[in-house]
Parts: sequence; C-alpha cells; structure tokens
Amino acid sequence: MSSRDGSRVSDYDYALDPERVARYPAVRRDDSRLLVLPPGGAPFRHLRFRNVGELMEAGDVLVVNESRVLPARLLGRKPTGAPSEVLLVRPAPDAGDDHLWEALVRPGGKLKPGRTVVVADDLSVEILDSAPGGGRLVRLVTPLSVEDALARHGHVPLPPYMERDDELLDRERYQTVYARTPGSVAAPTAGLHFTEGLLAELDGRGVRRASVTLHVGIGTFRPVEVERPEEHELHHEWYDVSPEAAAAVNEVRAAGGRVWAVGTTAVRTLESAADEDGRIHAGSATTELFIRPPYRFRAVDCLLTNFHLPRSTLLMLVAAFGGYERVMRAYAEAIAGDYRFYSYGDAMAVVGREGA
Repeated sequence: MSSRDGSRVSDYDYALDPERVARYPAVRRDDSRLLVLPPGGAPFRHLRFRNVGELMEAGDVLVVNESRVLPARLLGRKPTGAPSEVLLVRPAPDAGDDHLWEALVRPGGKLKPGRTVVVADDLSVEILDSAPGGGRLVRLVTPLSVEDALARHGHVPLPPYMERDDELLDRERYQTVYARTPGSVAAPTAGLHFTEGLLAELDGRGVRRASVTLHVGIGTFRPVEVERPEEHELHHEWYDVSPEAAAAVNEVRAAGGRVWAVGTTAVRTLESAADEDGRIHAGSATTELFIRPPYRFRAVDCLLTNFHLPRSTLLMLVAAFGGYERVMRAYAEAIAGDYRFYSYGDAMAVVGREGA
C-alpha cells in the first residue's frame, strides 16, 4: 500500500511524457477535453469542454478571474551589445510612478544597479536597485505610455515548459475572452477554454456569472524546493472583489445554488475574501493564502481547472479541494488517456469538494 497521503511535496510527483505538454492551444478554445470528477466517488467522465454546461444548474454562479496578461517580457541588449531580458513582475509598491517596476532580469549576475537594457529606440530599462526574491527595481524610460510601450515592444511571457518563443496567436489565445484588467504575468488558464458562445449558452441555462480579479505573479512559475509544504512561502498576489461580485456569490449561496470557481486563482480570491461562514466581502487586498490538504473550504463548491505541474502549489490546492487520492487517480487517468497538460492543455471539473 502506498504511504503517499498528500502531506509531503514528493507526494505530488508524477511522470509525464514531454509529448503530453501542450505547446499550442486547441484549434477551438472549447474543443479541449474535460475530465469530470463527479461527487460521491462516481466513475470519472470524459467530455469536451463545450459540454461543461451539462454539469451546471440554473441558479449556480460561475466566478471568473478577469485579470489580463501583460506583454511583460522585454528583450533587449546591454550597451555592450550582449543580449538581455527583463520580465516585469509588478508595479513597484507605493511608488506612485507607473514607470517603476519590480522585475526579474537575465543575466542576473551582469544586470546590477546602474546598468541599462536597451529594448528599442523608444524604450530602455534602467536597473535601479535590488528587489525581493532576487529581482530588481527598474525604471522604464520611454516617451510612450507604459501601456503603449509594452504593447509595441513586449512579449507574452509564456511558461518556460512550452519551450518556444511567443507568436502572434499567443496575443489572443493566452488571454481569456473576458480578460479586462491588466496585471498578470501568467494567464488564469482554466478560463482559456471559454468562448463567447459558451458563456452565452450558460447565461441561457440560468447560470449567473461574477467577475473578480487576481493578478497572477511570477510565484506561479517558482518550484517548491522543500519537502514539507508548510515550509514553502507563497508570494503576495493582489486581488479585488467588487460589491457586485460579492453580492452575486452571497445571493447564490443563500438560495442553495453552487459556486463554481474557474481556476485556482478564483478559488484563492474567494477563500481570501470569505469570512468563517463563507460570506464574501468586497474589497481589495493582497493574499499569500496557501491552500493544501487539509483545508476547510468556505466559499467554493465546484472547481474548473487545468492540469498542473508536479510538486506545484496549484496541484496541492486541487488535491485539497477534490481529495488527495481522488485527484491523483484522476491525473493517472488523464495521463493514460493522453490528455494534454498545463496552460494550453485540457481541463478538469471537480464537481463537489472533498467532505461536502
């Protein structure tokens, strides 16, 4: 009998053929596959994402993260001509200047305070100081607005495991169709499967929709390098829950409907904004909530999510929600069934949380 129980980081290891890593999206967003974990230990189901409405009922609410991915990867050269890279992580806290950012730089040993990276004739990056986590405080020097400068010269920060440069299609496909508020350095990928038509179909079924915002930080790419999960620290991520979103979720729960979180970012937002009774409170804040087994969920009933990297905090969150053994069996099922993994890959629906 296996001694794995979800209490150690190594419990979340699994072997995956590199061919199963989705380097490009499905031709149609909603044509991706959907592995369904029904409640009560019923057998897994295999659907297409376009059929996700079969799992929902009138009076449920779908909570989406409307954060928009920034083209935050800047490729340039030092004055010596050596190639350099700057990945903007987030605006500098409390700076009051939208040209000041925290960033990761490459090569880190060479780009010390006082150095400059030239991206284009109308954009350069000055390295000002060190920042937490091995980063840098940088200033964007440009006559353009920051938004225009990034739109003109920035690259989509695709995850390293895609092992390719960004292409024109990524400008559209590495965003959700409902992305509104710029600020993420990685997409809230569970939402990539939705089309405008599918959302309209869910509206017609009587499924409500609430939009929240959580800006995904660079911590989503950082590996967990300890064996005991409680020794790992998450980076702070900013979130916002509007009064309208809070009211929608609270009304649905009061009426007996279910709260469907689209992705781990929506889960962390709702759980961070919930009180002990599961009531959602509107407002903006930062969260470092690390959800892992065991965890008592207060605000989420069902979860739509992608397949996540081994040993990742995201996989731990899903295991806390769906039950460690059931989720790891589902991953084995997906691997055996040739599902596509990670950001551009297929999806999973966990219908009902563990112990509910």
